[in-house]
Amino acid sequence: MFHPVPVYVGLRYVVSRSRGFFVSFISWISMLGICVGVAALITIISVMNGLERETRTRLLSLASHATISAEPERMRNWEVLAERIRREPDVRGVAPYLDLQGMLGRGEDLRAAVIRGIEPQVEPQVSEIARHMVAGRLDDLQRADRQIVLGVGLAYALDARIGDEITVLVPIAAKLGEGAIAGIDLQPRIQTFTISGIFEVGTQEQDNLLAFVKLQDAAAIVGNGGVPGGLRLKFADIFAAPTRVKQIAASLGSGLQTSDWSIENASYFRAVGIEKTMMTLILMLIVAVAAFNIVAALVMVVNEKRTDVAILRTVGISPRAVVGVFMTQGVIIGWFGALAGLALGLALALNVGTIVPFLERLTGMHVFDPTVFVISEVPSEVHWPQVAGITLTALVLTVLATIYPALRGAATEPAEALRYE
Repeated sequence: MFHPVPVYVGLRYVVSRSRGFFVSFISWISMLGICVGVAALITIISVMNGLERETRTRLLSLASHATISAEPERMRNWEVLAERIRREPDVRGVAPYLDLQGMLGRGEDLRAAVIRGIEPQVEPQVSEIARHMVAGRLDDLQRADRQIVLGVGLAYALDARIGDEITVLVPIAAKLGEGAIAGIDLQPRIQTFTISGIFEVGTQEQDNLLAFVKLQDAAAIVGNGGVPGGLRLKFADIFAAPTRVKQIAASLGSGLQTSDWSIENASYFRAVGIEKTMMTLILMLIVAVAAFNIVAALVMVVNEKRTDVAILRTVGISPRAVVGVFMTQGVIIGWFGALAGLALGLALALNVGTIVPFLERLTGMHVFDPTVFVISEVPSEVHWPQVAGITLTALVLTVLATIYPALRGAATEPAEALRYE
């Protein structure tokens, strides 16, 4: 005989054909529910990971991994600081920048913008602006003075094209006077720039607000003698940036402020994290409902097998062994469903790029309409710790679901169960 006995009897109950249709139906529904829940959770979380990766890549395509800034006096020798930073491990690029808050105008149209002064030769070390140019080239900024590159949203709002002139208005703090507002006297600096390029990243924060000029032109607006506001850094590992930039700034001395992508986009990534957490909890309810179905199925099995349990007890089977019988039955149902869901979920998550286009061709519908969305394909990124966590949670829930029915079966009194047999 197969040993141990509780596992043998539990397996016999699983494959038994003598159970009623309703009990078998609930068992199959429980198994199917766990399978669908685990598969849906793995697939959807993987797609959300892919969307997060795509959005993060687009957000950081023009934004650096980290920045180091300081007062103009500290940044006058920025070339020396940049060279020291480049020698640090894991640093892939360093470039100066100067951000100005201002307005861009053409005709009667006026739009708020961030005017960023850059060095076109070294900017590709820290951003991918050159790859996102849809008109003109980044190097065209060097062609002449007062050239500007606009985001596609800004260009559309201003109805501007290559070669058009636009007005750049930047308020500059000056000494206090009678016209001071909130203790600051703002005097506008106005200059005319010629559009030499247009870029498109796919995020509103950049396409609708950002414009690039030469660092010397931006410095000329504020009149600081060509001194950048700080340095932008790119690391080999983006997730190491928050820690590494602080270490680098500390090694360079005092007077330096640091920032990184996790701070500048904190609200967005926090919202994505909350959304993923809530989606996980909602989809895990599918697994929980299926686990409750296991409870119902096992309770009916216990009632159906009261005579069998009584006979087993009379031949010496202990209550603990009876618990093992029904837990084996429930675990087999639940774990088979969880593992089947794991296989199905991975198959879907790893082949989303093939399955979704097939369904789109079959139905004639688009998940992401390329005429509306910048992301035209459904991305997917499997994180194995998440997959392991989802599967283990499903397995634990199914084990917990078997405890009450198994204890109820073990509490069967042989004399009571066999009285009327």
